Amino acid sequence: MIIQTERLELISLTLEQLKLWIEDITKLEKELDCSYKAESMEGFFLEIVKGQYEISQKDPNNYLWHSFFFLIRKDDRVVVGSADFKDIPNENGDVEIGYGLGKEFEHKGYMTEAVKALCEWALKQNGVTSVIAETDLDGLASQRILERCGFKQYKAGETLWWRL
Repeated sequence: MIIQTERLELISLTLEQLKLWIEDITKLEKELDCSYKAESMEGFFLEIVKGQYEISQKDPNNYLWHSFFFLIRKDDRVVVGSADFKDIPNENGDVEIGYGLGKEFEHKGYMTEAVKALCEWALKQNGVTSVIAETDLDGLASQRILERCGFKQYKAGETLWWRL
């Protein structure tokens, strides 16, 4: 699936593409005709992607809720970041969004553009009544993205929770 925004193409990775992202980014770049410059595939982030890949394998009918979307800049086909829904919508109709950008692409509005588009798509899906997100207390840039997309904070503790 591809979602178009003004400056970005949001491409949902297939199961095979998710595996390539983990194992062979160069091959994935060729397949998608793009250049990957987003978050480094290492450490905690790599473990998150591997976990989502495993879940996608077990639940292929819901892969759009488990896979990642590449945020590809239209003018030069550079992958500036990625976003995902962390699981299928829960019984209350909530679905959680997560996202990240390559450092050099921060503060340019790309993530606000992408989160808006992904939330619009999600809220049109059956069983989805709201999109939620979690931010660190000091994650001010992420909090500003959510505020610009219309999210409201609804819970605070060790982290902040937001709802659209």
